[in-house]
Amino acid sequence: MEQTTCCVVGGGPAGMVFALLLARSGVDVTVLEKHGDFLRDFRGDTVHPSTLALLDELGLAERFARLPQRRVRTVQLPVGSGRSYVTVGDLSVLPGPYNYVAMVPQWDLLDLLADEAGREPTFHLRMNTEATSFLEESGRVTGVRYRTRDGRTGELRALLTVACDGRGSLARSRPELRPRQFTCPMDAWWFRLPRREGDPQGLVGAAGERFLAALIDRGEYWQCAGLVPKGTDAQRRAAGLDRFQAQFAAAVPWMADRVHALASWDDVKLLDVRLDRLRRWHRPGLLCIGDAAHAMSPVFGIGINLAVQDAVAAARYLTEPLRRGTVRTRDVRRLQRRRLPTTVATQTLQRMAHARFIAPVLQGRPPFGSATRARRVARLLAESRWIRRLPAYFIGYGALRERPPVSAVRQRPETSPTTRPGVGVQGGRLP
Repeated sequence: MEQTTCCVVGGGPAGMVFALLLARSGVDVTVLEKHGDFLRDFRGDTVHPSTLALLDELGLAERFARLPQRRVRTVQLPVGSGRSYVTVGDLSVLPGPYNYVAMVPQWDLLDLLADEAGREPTFHLRMNTEATSFLEESGRVTGVRYRTRDGRTGELRALLTVACDGRGSLARSRPELRPRQFTCPMDAWWFRLPRREGDPQGLVGAAGERFLAALIDRGEYWQCAGLVPKGTDAQRRAAGLDRFQAQFAAAVPWMADRVHALASWDDVKLLDVRLDRLRRWHRPGLLCIGDAAHAMSPVFGIGINLAVQDAVAAARYLTEPLRRGTVRTRDVRRLQRRRLPTTVATQTLQRMAHARFIAPVLQGRPPFGSATRARRVARLLAESRWIRRLPAYFIGYGALRERPPVSAVRQRPETSPTTRPGVGVQGGRLP
């Protein structure tokens, strides 16, 4: 019989952070990841200040800084008939050193977390291993059945099973954990285009005829998201790639000379945008966190960082019960009570962005009720440094900052620049 104290289903950011924190605290933890590696294109690559500060607390800031990355501090939008770009969000107003969003390939971050966790004797990572169903005894989840890539099957028993396997989570098939779903007006097309000297920097937005684009500065290229009305992917692809290229060039004129870098529709990946949250995140022996508990819209790009904060809070609440060998329902219920208000607040803001800005543009109507009002909103954000603090704080730290269990924190090297008095997590002030 295979056993572990905590079985983590899914090796994404939430699962790997949670497992690392538990392993450092001496809890035996096993992660099941169905893929053979972490290489998936067009995954969320945004590492926000809340996660950067966490990595610093864990003594990983210097290792993370060595990863290939691009630092984004501004959000720019075209305003007025001349479409001149103005800054509507500026993370540089946040206290340092983490006053930026780091654009890092997610596989590099996950490799770092896996390598660090692998130094702990209580950490076990099983790649090419997919959880296929739950084990149950007397109404309690007691582990999972799994299947490996080569077809071998088995059972892994656990005191607690934590679902970190995204919005397609195995746990979501359980009727008692049914999600509450919200309408999304759009789907997203993900693709890459070359970046050139003289291009804008940071995160850049653009709007065209029933079309929205978000461009993420990755240094050598732009990671692009094209927002299209929900459910129109097949129809728009049938209209031809040339039509899409023309539409994108009309929305982002300064990129018209490179849209033909998209050679075929194979270069454009569809993201089916969803927004929902489970009514219950738990049942005896089972807990859902991250996208498994709440699928987020790509608006504000905060889904990964919200999931990581779930993992940090879960580790803080559950480390001691797992050490004792007794995890009660009230222990996992505390996590939902802690994190649900932040989830609701974030999703409420995303729904407002959907209704007031995204849906009107995709339907051919002016956002915020009129073109004049939209210009006023953008101009107010652009001209007021203090007002720009609001989106900066929200993007950077969300509604609630979590702290890891003390047993998982590691002393940072004395040479680390973040140990200077008044700077960083320990000595400085962060929201």
